[in-house]
Amino acid sequence: MARSRDADHLVAAAGEGDRGALARLISLIERGGEDARAVGRLTYVRGGNAYTVGITGAPGAGKSTLTAGLIGLVRATGEQVGVLAVDPSSAATGGAVLGDRVRMQDHALDAGVFIRSMATRGHLGGLALATPEAIRALDAAGVGTVLVETVGVGQVEIEIAGEADTTVVVLTPGAGDAVQAMKAGLLEVADLFVLNKADRPGVVELERDIAAMLDMNMHMGEWRPPSVRTVASTGEGLPEVWGTVAEHRAYLESSGELGRRRARRVADELRQIVLHRLELSVWERCRGAEFDRLRDELLARHVDPYTAADRIVERWA
Repeated sequence: MARSRDADHLVAAAGEGDRGALARLISLIERGGEDARAVGRLTYVRGGNAYTVGITGAPGAGKSTLTAGLIGLVRATGEQVGVLAVDPSSAATGGAVLGDRVRMQDHALDAGVFIRSMATRGHLGGLALATPEAIRALDAAGVGTVLVETVGVGQVEIEIAGEADTTVVVLTPGAGDAVQAMKAGLLEVADLFVLNKADRPGVVELERDIAAMLDMNMHMGEWRPPSVRTVASTGEGLPEVWGTVAEHRAYLESSGELGRRRARRVADELRQIVLHRLELSVWERCRGAEFDRLRDELLARHVDPYTAADRIVERWA
């Protein structure tokens, strides 16, 4: 187990450009427990500078190819970039599926690029807690731009994308993505729609569907999420995507919305950590004979679940 001085050494080394130390920090974060807390205490005070962009959408939409192209655009400015590719856990090993990193091999030898696949791996609290900590580790290491790519459009993926300052939703024509986006709640988190594989039939209809859904389902503020056509495999449209991200960042900064978004994220993270701590504390105190007795009473229909839960909470309190 890493002690505080070990974490301090790793954070310092990562800040000096040691990518191995940065990788070890994120491994400790994924592991959770005291190791993750030791890292979090050190990286939090060193952060606050990185700009994060979440990239989400249905599997097969071309998110990894898009992300790889955006890496090149960021690096062209001389800025360091980090990528957190959030993958499903392997059922056999608990590790991350590495497909995203395979697609980004063009940047493997660039010292200014750090790419990491992340998975739950049994981390207490899951990726909802690990992701912001990993972002802070990259931030503390001097990475100016962090791209967070999620594997799908489930609730967990939407929450992870919501950790970003700007959220990009990738859709493809002819795949029913617009309906899926509406059902998944992506309209609420999208700051920019990327219509990838725009050389396929149906892109005009997809644009129309998105505009109609925005009109029907959103209370529009000053920023209306635009749609940008791309063919990520050829690089077509990628400069326009990154230019729109820059426009959104300028809007957030000038309007004060960036500060408000980050304040909400800090409050949400604090709430998640407190609830997780309380859950563990309640379970530690209440499991055992009394819990088994209440379970048996539930099975016998002598008590309802809410009354049983009230008894547990009262005992814990």
